[in-house]
Amino acid sequence: MHRTVSSSRNEKNRAAAVKQCKRYWGANYTSGGKECDEYPFASTYEGAAEVEYDPEAKEFNFSAKPIPGDDNQAGGLILKSYYAKNRIIDGLNDGFIVKIVT
Repeated sequence: MHRTVSSSRNEKNRAAAVKQCKRYWGANYTSGGKECDEYPFASTYEGAAEVEYDPEAKEFNFSAKPIPGDDNQAGGLILKSYYAKNRIIDGLNDGFIVKIVT
């Protein structure tokens, strides 16, 4: 079974990641066309706002970093597509592997 998160949860994940980018790199972290890149992705249940939905989730169990906007968007589209096609959820079992090679 494949599932996607609601747009509300996606937005909360995104906001939590952006909050950390601002916290560590300042309000001007977007200078030079940068965007806040987060992992796990905002479109996942395990995104940056997971603690708001799962009391057993670890707080700050995500990464966020400003990167060039074009790179963030391109990588995000590729990974989101892979994720949507390859994530399998079977009850409480949920898993996938992402390997990024540069």
